[in-house]
Formats: sequence, structure tokens, C-alpha cells
Amino acid sequence: MFTLALIGFLGGLITGISPCILPVLPVIFFSGGVQGARTDADALVRPSRWRPYLVILGLITSFSLVTLIGSLILSVLGLPQDVLRWAGIIVLILIGIGLIVPAFQHILEKPFSLIPQKAVGTDRGGFPLGLALGAVYVPCAGPVLAAITVAGSTGRIGVETIVLTVTFALGAALPLLIFALAGRGVAERVKAFRKRQKGIRITGGVVMIALAIGLVFNVPQLLQQLVPDYTSNLQSQIADSTEVKAALNLGGLVNDENKNLDKCTEGATELESCGTAPSITGIQQWFNTPDNQPISLADEKGTVVLVDFWAYSCINCQRSLPHVTAWYDTYKDAGLQVIGVHSPEYAFEKEPRNVIAGAEGFGIHYPVAIDNSLSTWTNYRNRYWPAHYLIDADGVVRNIKFGEGDYATTEKLIRELLTQANPDVKLPAATEIADDTPGAGTTTPETYLGTTKKVNFSGSEKYSSATTEFSFPKDQQANSFALDGSWTLGTQSITPVGPDAATLRLNYTGKEVRMVLSGEGTITVTINGKSTDVPVSGTPNSYEILKADTDSSGTIDVKVTPGIQAYSFTFG
Repeated sequence: MFTLALIGFLGGLITGISPCILPVLPVIFFSGGVQGARTDADALVRPSRWRPYLVILGLITSFSLVTLIGSLILSVLGLPQDVLRWAGIIVLILIGIGLIVPAFQHILEKPFSLIPQKAVGTDRGGFPLGLALGAVYVPCAGPVLAAITVAGSTGRIGVETIVLTVTFALGAALPLLIFALAGRGVAERVKAFRKRQKGIRITGGVVMIALAIGLVFNVPQLLQQLVPDYTSNLQSQIADSTEVKAALNLGGLVNDENKNLDKCTEGATELESCGTAPSITGIQQWFNTPDNQPISLADEKGTVVLVDFWAYSCINCQRSLPHVTAWYDTYKDAGLQVIGVHSPEYAFEKEPRNVIAGAEGFGIHYPVAIDNSLSTWTNYRNRYWPAHYLIDADGVVRNIKFGEGDYATTEKLIRELLTQANPDVKLPAATEIADDTPGAGTTTPETYLGTTKKVNFSGSEKYSSATTEFSFPKDQQANSFALDGSWTLGTQSITPVGPDAATLRLNYTGKEVRMVLSGEGTITVTINGKSTDVPVSGTPNSYEILKADTDSSGTIDVKVTPGIQAYSFTFG
């Protein structure tokens, strides 16, 4: 438990010094020294000793409750998921107006007249202000916050999750408290600050209203994109730590439903028994079901079920899907049900119409659950695209397979389970879909271009949003990419800056190369001196760059025009 608390605190502390806190810093600073309305507005007034602590206490309380149980409570009440955020924004506006207009502040105080802390925007009103900030405070997602969020989204909240949440909130709040105390220190030591409380109070009110309006229009997100993420390396060290992964169980916190999944050996060639299958939960939308209504595993007792975790732009999933769809088409009349759980890698994959279009393109006719909150992904403690969980007619998980390949083994096990469920069943001939899984170590791994998932970058520049000018290295490594020209690097994609096109150079191995692109424009692909223009239009999609009959290694230059966003390279 101590290790978990330490991880939570360190994760929060890193978040607390990251660019994510910049939007709330002015409010935190003023909260330490701004006083409420007074009859003599220019009197020498010392700021409240406890106000900074009350603000941070309110923020910790609100953030912890909203993160852990806010979504569940709103779902039970049938309220929109963003109602708490809007409530926090409204409270910030009211407090800001109260600081500017003393008469309005006195109106706000009346409902609190029967309790000791009656001032909302004054020296003793720090706690309500902190509650409002906690509802709108959105820290950068890291491994600790991810573990907390997925635990909250599935409702599996235990003592360990609470400890992790509270220690994370404490860590994130410590830098904010220091800033609030600095504001109080200025108010105490600078005579001009104390003598001009009315003007300072008005300024504080304007800052709070400005923050609220900025939140409405997502201005803080734009600000964060402009500031380099100077904590990314620290976050990566936490995310990549074996000890942290073990403590957080980043695929999802262990619960009573999924605790027996460890009894399965991943990729086993024989059937095993791994406990009752976890439920399918937290689904935003279903399709390919009667009237697009939800289904549950309990309703599928008596049938063999294959749960397939996939994402429509994932090339590994694209190579796996022909096998999955063939199994469904071949064995559905013999008692097989396939349930596709679409779990997005990218934000654009959360758009239902994109998922439905992708499913139609792949010939998917079996039920699909859109798991945008990754609730079911978490409930299965999953970590891979694709991932197959084979469930027998009694609802017990009998095999787990991560990634591509071994399709013949999976089909063999499907046939065994169908026969066990109905010894009299007459199975059709096995499918004969070619296994196009790339040989291990021979094909370039999937290459993400966004800063949060960057791999295989071979340039000499720092790969961050702060870098905009790039040039090709003299010697580029195999299975890597480099940039040339002016680029804007986002968390998920990159795009050229200015009027001119910019170029990516890719050293690859494989027989198929594709790019995930969106926007409007043209890319020019140059291979061995031969150039080809590929038009790009619309939402993110996978575009073929190269396709050959056999594996080969080479270099590809891709010139990208402004207006196009490039997300990743995928290989076959």
C-alpha cells in the first residue's frame, strides 16, 4: 500500500508541475491574497491565514470525488456527463462577479448565513472556490491518472483505488499550494497590494471570469498545446517502470470479475479454464444487434463466444479481421457468437459513424460494442489490439490470444468448444484464410507520429511540440522515420506549418506500407526516384503507400501539403 501511495503522489506531483496547471495558476495565486468586500476597501488588510489551504482542500476533495464517482452518480441520475464541469464554471463566474460587485457578493453569502463559513468569495470562502476549481481542473493524463480513471469508469473502486486517487490529488495540489502561499505572501509583504484591495479584488474577479469563459471555449487546451510538455520524460519513466506497471496493473485494476484471467496462459495451444468471463460494460453504443440494442454475455449462455478487441485504423486488427469475420460466417449456425469490442487508439476512433463505416468496410456483421470509455477493455485487463478472449457455452474464459497470428490454433479451439457444447453438431470445413501475419522481427513495427506515442524517430531534433524546424539526418537508422521542413507536432498527429509542403522519410521493411491521414490535400510518395500523388480527403483513414508481393527494405519520401494531418505508419 505504501508503494501505491508513493506512486500516486509522485504521479500527481509530476502533473502538478506540468503545463496542464497553467490555466488555473492565476486563480490559485489570487486566491491566496484576495480578500472579500469590506466597508473600507482600501484599509490595510492582512489576507486570511487559512484561505490558501482551504482552496487546495476544496480542490482535492472535488477532484477526487468527481474522478472516482462523479461519472457513476451522473449516470444513475440520468444527467449529462459534463454537468459537474458546467456547474464548476458557473460557480467560478458567480465568485468572480462577487469579487467585482460587493452587493452581489453579499447576496451569495445569504444562503451560508447559518453555517460558520458563510462567505463564498471572501477570505473564508476558499473551500467553495476550491470545489469549483476541482470540478473544472483537468490534469494531464499519465499512467496513474489512467489507472484511476478506468477504475472509476467501471465502478470497481476499492481501498487501493481511493489511496491512489487521494495521494495523486495531494501530489498534484502541492505545487498549487506553494503558488497560493506565494500569493498570500505577496499580499502580506507588499504594502501596495494590501492598500489596494479593492483593485486587486476586481482583478481577481476578472481573472476567475476569464478562466470560466476560457474553459467554455477550450482555451486552456490551446494554451497547453503551445507550451512544451517539459514533464513528458518523467511521465514516460513512470509509465515504463516495471514496478509501476505491476502496482497499477495498467491494463485495468484487478477486480472480482477479472481476477482469474491470470490462470490463462496467453497464446496457449490447448483449452484452459480462466474463470467466468468479465461482463461487457460501459458501452456507449451497439450496432449489428436487433434494433441496435445491447446484449450481455449472460444472454449468450449456451453458445460459444469470441470477444474481439479491435480498432478500425489498427493495421494489426485489419489483418486479423478477415479471420474473425470468416469464423463468424462459418460457425454462427453451429453456435458461435462473435462480439467485437471497438476500443479506440485515437480520439477520431471514438466517433460512432467512423466505427460503423469501418465495420462495413471490413464486412463485419456480428455485434459490435463501442467502448469509448475503455470500460470493457479495462474490465478484461486488456492491453493489446487485437485481443481474442474465447468463452465456452458455460460462460468461462478458455483461451486468451494477444496480437496477430496463430489463427489455426484459435479456430481449432473454437471447433473443440462447439463440439463440447453440442456433441451432435456437424461442423463445416475449417476456413482457409491465409495467415498474413508478418514474421517476427522482419517487419517495421507500427510507427506513431504524435508526441505521446512517438517511436522510431531518427532525427537529431527533440521530438516535442516546441520543435518546429527539422532536417533529415545524414545517416538514418533502419526501421525509422525522420522529418524535413516545418512541422507542428501534436499529441496524436503532425501537420506541415506554413504555405510549403514538408517531407517525411521512412526506412522500412515489409511488403505493405500504409499511412493514417486526415484533412484535405495531397501527399507525394517517392520510391526509388518514382513519384506518385495520393489525394487525401475527410476524416482519418488508412492510405496505401506501398504494396509488393514479397518483403523488402527501402526508403520512402512522403511530401505532405499543409492541411493534412499524419497519424502513423503501419506495415504488413
